[in-house]
Amino acid sequence: MDGKHLEKFAWLSLATGFVVLALKLVAWQVTGSVGLLSDAMESTVNIGAALVAVFALRASNRPPDAEHHFGHGKAEYLSAMFEGFLILAASAAIIATAVNRLLNPQELEQVGIGLAISVLASVLNGAVGVLLLRVGRKHRSMVLVADGKHLLTDVWTSAGVVVGVAAVALTGWVRLDPIIALAVGANILWTGWGLLRDSVSGLLDERLSDDEIDKVVSVLERHESDQVHFHALQSRAAGRQRFVSVHMLVPGERSVRAAHDLAQDVEDEIDRALPGTVVSIHIEPLEDPRAWDDIPRGAEHPMRSSQTRFGDGDTAG
Repeated sequence: MDGKHLEKFAWLSLATGFVVLALKLVAWQVTGSVGLLSDAMESTVNIGAALVAVFALRASNRPPDAEHHFGHGKAEYLSAMFEGFLILAASAAIIATAVNRLLNPQELEQVGIGLAISVLASVLNGAVGVLLLRVGRKHRSMVLVADGKHLLTDVWTSAGVVVGVAAVALTGWVRLDPIIALAVGANILWTGWGLLRDSVSGLLDERLSDDEIDKVVSVLERHESDQVHFHALQSRAAGRQRFVSVHMLVPGERSVRAAHDLAQDVEDEIDRALPGTVVSIHIEPLEDPRAWDDIPRGAEHPMRSSQTRFGDGDTAG
Protein backbone atom coordinates (compact mmCIF):
# COMPACT_ATOMS: atom_id res chain seq x y z
CA MET A 1 0.00 0.00 0.00
CA ASP A 2 1.49 3.36 -0.99
CA GLY A 3 1.45 6.56 1.02
CA LYS A 4 -1.56 7.98 -0.82
CA HIS A 5 -3.71 5.11 0.45
CA LEU A 6 -2.30 5.51 3.97
CA GLU A 7 -3.45 9.13 3.94
CA LYS A 8 -7.04 7.89 3.78
CA PHE A 9 -6.63 6.28 7.20
CA ALA A 10 -5.34 9.57 8.62
CA TRP A 11 -8.42 11.32 7.22
CA LEU A 12 -10.60 8.61 8.81
CA SER A 13 -8.91 9.30 12.14
CA LEU A 14 -9.57 13.03 11.74
CA ALA A 15 -13.26 12.53 10.95
CA THR A 16 -13.62 10.13 13.88
CA GLY A 17 -11.99 12.68 16.16
CA PHE A 18 -14.62 15.31 15.38
CA VAL A 19 -17.51 12.89 15.91
CA VAL A 20 -16.08 11.57 19.19
CA LEU A 21 -15.37 15.08 20.47
CA ALA A 22 -18.96 16.12 19.78
CA LEU A 23 -20.31 13.08 21.61
CA LYS A 24 -18.07 13.58 24.63
CA LEU A 25 -18.91 17.28 24.88
CA VAL A 26 -22.59 16.37 24.95
CA ALA A 27 -21.89 13.81 27.70
CA TRP A 28 -20.05 16.47 29.71
CA GLN A 29 -22.81 19.07 29.24
CA VAL A 30 -25.43 16.58 30.33
CA THR A 31 -23.62 15.42 33.49
CA GLY A 32 -21.30 18.29 34.44
CA SER A 33 -18.60 15.69 35.18
CA VAL A 34 -15.04 16.98 35.11
CA GLY A 35 -13.97 13.41 34.39
CA LEU A 36 -16.00 13.43 31.18
CA LEU A 37 -14.69 16.91 30.40
CA SER A 38 -11.12 15.63 30.70
CA ASP A 39 -12.04 12.81 28.35
CA ALA A 40 -13.40 15.33 25.84
CA MET A 41 -10.26 17.46 26.10
CA GLU A 42 -8.14 14.50 25.05
CA SER A 43 -10.28 14.20 21.91
CA THR A 44 -9.19 17.70 20.87
CA VAL A 45 -5.64 16.34 20.91
CA ASN A 46 -6.78 13.45 18.70
CA ILE A 47 -8.08 15.92 16.15
CA GLY A 48 -4.88 17.97 16.14
CA ALA A 49 -2.73 14.85 15.91
CA ALA A 50 -4.79 13.40 13.03
CA LEU A 51 -4.53 16.67 11.11
CA VAL A 52 -0.76 16.71 11.56
CA ALA A 53 -0.65 13.04 10.52
CA VAL A 54 -2.31 13.85 7.19
CA PHE A 55 0.34 16.43 6.33
CA ALA A 56 3.16 14.26 7.68
CA LEU A 57 2.14 11.32 5.50
CA ARG A 58 1.84 13.62 2.52
CA ALA A 59 5.33 15.00 3.18
CA SER A 60 6.89 11.56 3.76
CA ASN A 61 5.50 10.35 0.44
CA ARG A 62 7.48 12.89 -1.52
CA PRO A 63 10.30 11.25 -3.47
CA PRO A 64 13.99 12.15 -2.95
CA ASP A 65 14.99 15.47 -4.43
CA ALA A 66 18.07 17.65 -4.84
CA GLU A 67 17.89 18.78 -1.21
CA HIS A 68 16.78 15.49 0.38
CA HIS A 69 18.65 12.61 -1.21
CA PHE A 70 17.19 10.03 1.19
CA GLY A 71 13.60 11.16 0.86
CA HIS A 72 11.30 12.69 3.48
CA GLY A 73 10.43 9.67 5.62
CA LYS A 74 11.42 11.32 8.89
CA ALA A 75 8.46 13.66 8.60
CA GLU A 76 6.49 10.88 10.29
CA TYR A 77 8.70 11.05 13.37
CA LEU A 78 8.18 14.82 13.56
CA SER A 79 4.43 14.24 13.44
CA ALA A 80 4.62 11.68 16.24
CA MET A 81 6.74 14.09 18.30
CA PHE A 82 4.21 16.87 17.77
CA GLU A 83 1.44 14.53 18.87
CA GLY A 84 3.44 13.70 21.99
CA PHE A 85 3.71 17.39 22.90
CA LEU A 86 -0.03 17.84 22.30
CA ILE A 87 -0.74 14.95 24.65
CA LEU A 88 1.48 16.48 27.33
CA ALA A 89 -0.35 19.81 26.99
CA ALA A 90 -3.72 18.08 27.27
CA SER A 91 -2.63 16.20 30.39
CA ALA A 92 -1.55 19.47 32.04
CA ALA A 93 -4.94 21.06 31.31
CA ILE A 94 -6.81 18.01 32.58
CA ILE A 95 -4.82 17.91 35.83
CA ALA A 96 -5.38 21.65 36.42
CA THR A 97 -9.13 21.28 35.86
CA ALA A 98 -9.29 18.24 38.13
CA VAL A 99 -7.47 20.02 40.97
CA ASN A 100 -9.89 22.93 40.75
CA ARG A 101 -12.90 20.57 40.91
CA LEU A 102 -11.29 18.65 43.77
CA LEU A 103 -11.17 21.89 45.75
CA ASN A 104 -14.68 22.87 44.63
CA PRO A 105 -16.81 19.67 44.37
CA GLN A 106 -19.98 19.64 42.25
CA GLU A 107 -22.91 17.25 42.06
CA LEU A 108 -23.38 15.29 38.80
CA GLU A 109 -26.61 15.23 36.76
CA GLN A 110 -28.24 12.78 34.31
CA VAL A 111 -25.37 10.34 34.68
CA GLY A 112 -27.04 7.50 32.78
CA ILE A 113 -27.48 9.44 29.53
CA GLY A 114 -24.00 10.91 29.74
CA LEU A 115 -22.36 7.53 30.28
CA ALA A 116 -24.28 5.97 27.39
CA ILE A 117 -23.03 8.69 25.04
CA SER A 118 -19.47 8.29 26.30
CA VAL A 119 -19.57 4.51 25.77
CA LEU A 120 -20.74 5.03 22.18
CA ALA A 121 -17.83 7.41 21.57
CA SER A 122 -15.38 4.89 23.05
CA VAL A 123 -16.60 2.06 20.83
CA LEU A 124 -16.09 4.26 17.76
CA ASN A 125 -12.61 5.28 18.94
CA GLY A 126 -11.67 1.68 19.66
CA ALA A 127 -12.68 0.39 16.23
CA VAL A 128 -10.73 3.08 14.40
CA GLY A 129 -7.75 2.73 16.77
CA VAL A 130 -7.42 -1.02 16.12
CA LEU A 131 -7.67 -0.41 12.37
CA LEU A 132 -4.94 2.26 12.44
CA LEU A 133 -2.63 0.04 14.49
CA ARG A 134 -3.03 -2.90 12.11
CA VAL A 135 -2.44 -0.82 8.99
CA GLY A 136 0.39 1.16 10.58
CA ARG A 137 2.29 -1.94 11.74
CA LYS A 138 1.75 -3.75 8.46
CA HIS A 139 3.06 -0.84 6.40
CA ARG A 140 5.57 0.49 8.97
CA SER A 141 3.91 3.88 9.36
CA MET A 142 5.01 5.56 12.59
CA VAL A 143 2.26 8.16 12.17
CA LEU A 144 -0.60 5.65 11.98
CA VAL A 145 0.85 3.51 14.79
CA ALA A 146 1.13 6.59 17.03
CA ASP A 147 -2.40 7.69 16.16
CA GLY A 148 -3.76 4.18 16.75
CA LYS A 149 -2.06 3.90 20.13
CA HIS A 150 -3.39 7.30 21.07
CA LEU A 151 -6.97 6.35 20.19
CA LEU A 152 -6.73 3.08 22.14
CA THR A 153 -5.31 4.97 25.11
CA ASP A 154 -8.34 7.23 24.83
CA VAL A 155 -10.57 4.15 24.95
CA TRP A 156 -9.00 2.92 28.20
CA THR A 157 -9.18 6.44 29.58
CA SER A 158 -12.87 6.65 28.72
CA ALA A 159 -13.50 3.25 30.30
CA GLY A 160 -11.93 4.44 33.53
CA VAL A 161 -13.94 7.65 33.46
CA VAL A 162 -17.19 5.78 32.83
CA VAL A 163 -16.59 3.42 35.74
CA GLY A 164 -15.60 6.30 37.97
CA VAL A 165 -18.56 8.50 37.12
CA ALA A 166 -20.88 5.55 37.64
CA ALA A 167 -19.28 5.02 41.05
CA VAL A 168 -19.88 8.68 41.90
CA ALA A 169 -23.56 8.26 41.03
CA LEU A 170 -23.82 5.13 43.18
CA THR A 171 -21.86 6.34 46.22
CA GLY A 172 -22.56 10.06 46.14
CA TRP A 173 -18.87 10.80 46.76
CA VAL A 174 -18.44 13.72 44.34
CA ARG A 175 -14.71 14.12 44.93
CA LEU A 176 -14.19 10.77 43.22
CA ASP A 177 -14.92 12.52 39.90
CA PRO A 178 -11.86 14.86 39.98
CA ILE A 179 -9.71 12.06 41.40
CA ILE A 180 -10.56 10.02 38.31
CA ALA A 181 -9.70 13.02 36.15
CA LEU A 182 -6.29 13.24 37.85
CA ALA A 183 -5.67 9.57 37.07
CA VAL A 184 -6.66 10.21 33.45
CA GLY A 185 -4.23 13.12 33.27
CA ALA A 186 -1.40 10.99 34.64
CA ASN A 187 -2.13 8.21 32.14
CA ILE A 188 -2.17 10.64 29.24
CA LEU A 189 1.10 12.15 30.48
CA TRP A 190 2.75 8.71 30.31
CA THR A 191 1.40 8.13 26.79
CA GLY A 192 2.79 11.44 25.58
CA TRP A 193 6.19 10.66 27.04
CA GLY A 194 6.22 7.29 25.25
CA LEU A 195 5.46 8.89 21.90
CA LEU A 196 8.20 11.48 22.38
CA ARG A 197 10.70 8.76 23.29
CA ASP A 198 9.86 6.66 20.22
CA SER A 199 9.95 9.61 17.83
CA VAL A 200 13.32 10.79 19.14
CA SER A 201 14.72 7.26 18.65
CA GLY A 202 13.63 7.41 15.03
CA LEU A 203 15.13 10.84 14.46
CA LEU A 204 18.41 9.56 15.89
CA ASP A 205 18.55 6.78 13.26
CA GLU A 206 17.80 3.81 15.48
CA ARG A 207 18.70 0.50 13.85
CA LEU A 208 16.16 -1.91 12.41
CA SER A 209 14.45 -4.43 14.66
CA ASP A 210 16.09 -7.76 15.54
CA ASP A 211 13.63 -9.60 13.30
CA GLU A 212 14.46 -7.38 10.31
CA ILE A 213 18.18 -7.66 10.95
CA ASP A 214 17.92 -11.44 11.11
CA LYS A 215 16.34 -11.47 7.66
CA VAL A 216 19.25 -9.46 6.27
CA VAL A 217 21.77 -11.73 7.97
CA SER A 218 20.07 -14.82 6.52
CA VAL A 219 20.60 -13.43 3.02
CA LEU A 220 24.25 -12.63 3.70
CA GLU A 221 24.89 -16.07 5.18
CA ARG A 222 23.66 -17.73 2.01
CA HIS A 223 26.38 -15.95 0.04
CA GLU A 224 29.17 -16.18 2.64
CA SER A 225 32.13 -18.40 1.64
CA ASP A 226 35.93 -18.53 1.63
CA GLN A 227 35.85 -16.18 -1.36
CA VAL A 228 33.11 -13.84 -0.14
CA HIS A 229 32.92 -12.13 3.24
CA PHE A 230 30.48 -9.57 4.66
CA HIS A 231 30.99 -7.21 7.56
CA ALA A 232 30.23 -3.66 8.81
CA LEU A 233 26.49 -4.22 8.52
CA GLN A 234 24.57 -1.11 9.49
CA SER A 235 20.93 -0.10 9.23
CA ARG A 236 18.47 2.64 10.02
CA ALA A 237 14.83 3.47 9.49
CA ALA A 238 13.26 6.72 8.29
CA GLY A 239 9.52 6.34 8.72
CA ARG A 240 8.43 3.50 6.44
CA GLN A 241 11.76 3.50 4.59
CA ARG A 242 14.57 1.10 5.58
CA PHE A 243 18.25 1.60 4.82
CA VAL A 244 20.90 -1.15 5.00
CA SER A 245 24.61 -0.90 4.20
CA VAL A 246 27.26 -3.63 4.29
CA HIS A 247 30.84 -4.21 3.12
CA MET A 248 31.42 -7.16 0.78
CA LEU A 249 34.97 -8.51 0.50
CA VAL A 250 35.84 -10.52 -2.63
CA PRO A 251 39.17 -11.63 -4.22
CA GLY A 252 41.00 -8.70 -5.75
CA GLU A 253 41.38 -10.42 -9.11
CA ARG A 254 37.61 -10.80 -9.50
CA SER A 255 36.24 -8.58 -12.27
CA VAL A 256 34.17 -5.52 -11.48
CA ARG A 257 31.28 -7.08 -13.41
CA ALA A 258 31.36 -10.32 -11.41
CA ALA A 259 31.51 -8.47 -8.08
CA HIS A 260 28.72 -6.18 -9.15
CA ASP A 261 26.53 -9.10 -10.24
CA LEU A 262 26.97 -10.74 -6.84
CA ALA A 263 26.21 -7.49 -5.04
CA GLN A 264 23.09 -7.05 -7.14
CA ASP A 265 21.92 -10.56 -6.28
CA VAL A 266 22.38 -9.82 -2.57
CA GLU A 267 20.50 -6.52 -2.88
CA ASP A 268 17.62 -8.21 -4.71
CA GLU A 269 17.32 -10.93 -2.07
CA ILE A 270 17.32 -8.41 0.78
CA ASP A 271 14.64 -6.42 -1.05
CA ARG A 272 12.51 -9.56 -1.34
CA ALA A 273 12.97 -10.27 2.37
CA LEU A 274 12.32 -6.64 3.35
CA PRO A 275 10.42 -4.95 0.49
CA GLY A 276 11.35 -1.36 -0.21
CA THR A 277 14.72 -1.48 1.57
CA VAL A 278 17.48 0.69 0.16
CA VAL A 279 20.63 -1.46 0.19
CA SER A 280 24.18 -0.12 -0.25
CA ILE A 281 27.02 -2.62 -0.70
CA HIS A 282 30.63 -1.44 -0.58
CA ILE A 283 32.95 -3.85 -2.43
CA GLU A 284 36.52 -4.32 -1.16
CA PRO A 285 39.45 -6.65 -1.97
CA LEU A 286 39.62 -9.64 0.32
CA GLU A 287 43.45 -9.53 0.52
CA ASP A 288 43.77 -5.88 1.58
CA PRO A 289 44.31 -5.55 5.38
CA ARG A 290 42.66 -2.13 5.25
CA ALA A 291 39.42 -3.79 4.17
CA TRP A 292 39.32 -5.62 7.52
CA ASP A 293 39.97 -2.54 9.61
CA ASP A 294 37.37 -0.06 8.39
CA ILE A 295 34.42 -0.94 10.61
CA PRO A 296 33.01 1.97 12.66
CA ARG A 297 33.58 1.00 16.27
CA GLY A 298 30.38 0.66 18.26
CA ALA A 299 28.26 0.71 15.09
CA GLU A 300 28.11 -3.04 14.47
CA HIS A 301 24.76 -4.75 14.78
CA PRO A 302 24.30 -6.93 17.90
CA MET A 303 23.07 -9.78 15.71
CA ARG A 304 23.06 -13.50 16.16
CA SER A 305 26.01 -13.90 13.76
CA SER A 306 27.48 -10.42 13.59
CA GLN A 307 29.97 -11.06 16.35
CA THR A 308 31.96 -13.44 14.15
CA ARG A 309 31.01 -12.63 10.59
CA PHE A 310 29.31 -9.34 10.06
CA GLY A 311 30.48 -7.29 13.02
CA ASP A 312 33.94 -6.92 14.46
CA GLY A 313 36.71 -6.97 11.87
CA ASP A 314 39.22 -8.19 14.46
CA THR A 315 37.47 -11.56 14.60
CA ALA A 316 36.67 -11.90 10.92
CA GLY A 317 39.79 -13.47 9.58
